[in-house]
Amino acid sequence: MGRQAYVNGRFVRHAEATVHIEDRGYQFADGVYEVVTLLAGSFVDEAGHLARLKHSLEELRIAMPVSDAVLKLLMAELIRRNNIRNGYLYLQITRGVAPRDFKFPKKTRSALVMTTRRQSFSPSLSDDAGIKVASVPDIRWARRDIKSIGLLAQVLAKQNATEAGAFEAWMVDSDGFVTEGASSNAWILTKNGVLVTRQADHSVLHGITGNSIEYLARELGVKVERRPFTLAEAFEAREAFITSATTFCLPVIEIDGRTVANGHPGELTCNLRQHYFDYGQKRQDRPFAWPK
Repeated sequence: MGRQAYVNGRFVRHAEATVHIEDRGYQFADGVYEVVTLLAGSFVDEAGHLARLKHSLEELRIAMPVSDAVLKLLMAELIRRNNIRNGYLYLQITRGVAPRDFKFPKKTRSALVMTTRRQSFSPSLSDDAGIKVASVPDIRWARRDIKSIGLLAQVLAKQNATEAGAFEAWMVDSDGFVTEGASSNAWILTKNGVLVTRQADHSVLHGITGNSIEYLARELGVKVERRPFTLAEAFEAREAFITSATTFCLPVIEIDGRTVANGHPGELTCNLRQHYFDYGQKRQDRPFAWPK
């Protein structure tokens, strides 16, 4: 039957998947999403993704369209139908369909849409691997802990990065501190060997992959600090990398045209990437805890 998607109670051909023109996700970006990694046929940190999904929904006062158990079954069934072992699942929930009005509709049912995509992943990195990032002002709203589908600021950031010849944008707040990437969390390893990333508050989206990377770093005996860092500090870093569900742990070798360290993937970055693959494939029966 070919590639399938899930739309509001039905599995349908991906090419024919549609939502109503008055879905509030389309009208107001009134919804949330999650992206869940799939390695060797199993979801990675599924519990963490569902916990963050619930947080986002609760903060926006959107009802879960199905129970946790049913959602897990639907996710697994979509993966089975599409015969995917490595890739990811995209899940979106909106407040549903209602006549266009800013106020919450009195009677509507949350809408659930899911799609999948295959992607090849490699645990190892070549010596010439690594990405460039470009800094941009962070112009987003104040509740970045909610994984909202309102991503226009991130679209502009990504486009600016692309036009600058970079893979990712690092967003910088009004105080001069890096918040996060347009679709990732930002990390540096200081000259003193301390791994630094932004604190998990309303200023950033607390990353599921980043949460696991933090645990893995501590297992390796690396000191981790959750605090803001500036671009100036990043320029002087021993290593830098990004984390996300689709990039895992990816080295940054250039920031705003300035080479990071020797311009090659760092040893810790490569180790963390390998350890994350091992974790994703062999330890999902005992996943790392997701903070409440």
